[in-house]
Amino acid sequence: MSFTRRDTLLMAMGTAFAAAVPFKAFADVDGDVAAFTGGAEIGSVGITLIAPEIAENGNTVPIEVDAPGAVSILVLATGNPTPAVGTFNFGPLSGAQQASTRIRLAGTQDVLAIAQMPDGSFVQASQEVKVTIGGCGG
Repeated sequence: MSFTRRDTLLMAMGTAFAAAVPFKAFADVDGDVAAFTGGAEIGSVGITLIAPEIAENGNTVPIEVDAPGAVSILVLATGNPTPAVGTFNFGPLSGAQQASTRIRLAGTQDVLAIAQMPDGSFVQASQEVKVTIGGCGG
């Protein structure tokens, strides 16, 4: 079987397209937010997100989320191939509704935290983190 230059070019373009498509399919921040909130209105008072403005290394970026009285907190890294970082659930005997962890960021992007309050309302906070060395293959 012989290939012409045109056949080779078309195969290369198809391979490049197929390699790029899956990352866009997984990066559905709006879908993750809608699944967590059920499409409800989101406020901004009652949640605190602490993240560095500049992270020298995207492999270990410390974040802390505090939402007094929250039932659960969803953390998203909007620029990552898979934006969902984690969901923290709190029971009635939880001493404090806060979480801290280290996350991986692919590059400069927003970190978003959404908390579900006991009355069913939702609040969010976001912080832009500038990354000098990417952690997810960057």
